[in-house]
Amino acid sequence: MKIMVLAEDTSSTPAYRSEHGLSLYIETKNSKILFDTGASNLFLENAKRLGVNIDKIDLAVISHGHYDHGGGLQAFLEENSKAKVYIHEKAFENHYSKKSDRIVNIGLDKNLLKDDRIILTSDIFPISHDLLLFSRVVGSEFLSSCNSSLCTAKGDSIVQDEFEHEQSLLIKDGDHFVLIAGCAHRGIVNILKSSVFLTCKPPSCIIGGFHLYNYSAGISEEPAKVIQIAEFLKGTGSMYYTGHCTGIDSYNILKGIMDNQIQYLSTGTVVEI
Repeated sequence: MKIMVLAEDTSSTPAYRSEHGLSLYIETKNSKILFDTGASNLFLENAKRLGVNIDKIDLAVISHGHYDHGGGLQAFLEENSKAKVYIHEKAFENHYSKKSDRIVNIGLDKNLLKDDRIILTSDIFPISHDLLLFSRVVGSEFLSSCNSSLCTAKGDSIVQDEFEHEQSLLIKDGDHFVLIAGCAHRGIVNILKSSVFLTCKPPSCIIGGFHLYNYSAGISEEPAKVIQIAEFLKGTGSMYYTGHCTGIDSYNILKGIMDNQIQYLSTGTVVEI
């Protein structure tokens, strides 16, 4: 399996431009997958530099209803004429970020719902025998305080987002599983435990953001909580690749405890599993 980072907040070399967002190209034995599209069409530019043919992608997954993960979706649909796009049924609801003096819409373009290649998913959604989407993660261990500024609409009210619209992808690779998360707003520990419930074994590799950094406020998660997360993850024996909303300060704490068990993903990074 090969994973290429098409968009992330940092770049591995000046050859790749970066943005606040995440987009991964995943190539398995059976499928070519786009996991998230970043905030814009930047992923297309970096895909060309990495030799990825967007028009050959078999399917796309949008992890949740925020612009930095689905902002390039229109560009993908224009570039690729065949792939279905799997998005949770709640992802197109209204999603917001609280700034110091205002509330900003950070949701997806609802006009995209008109495209018949958009497939709305539910809590557990098998795509194929080796690809499984799951959401509605239970548990509240080590939830990040960086979620506090993120909201959604409930009727006429704006309330704290519980991230029912967030889904993760499990990829079966022989006897092993690889877990792909977007931002892990529900907590990477809780998502990991939910994946074990579904597969009866921990994934050999976990890839994605851990949302330990509040981008709008420029604030990292409390170090004490990051240390607890690092100690739990280290005990799983799995390999971790992270970036985007994890934040550099939090990553350095994770790295200090987990050592070679965790690596940073930047735009242009290629991972072979």
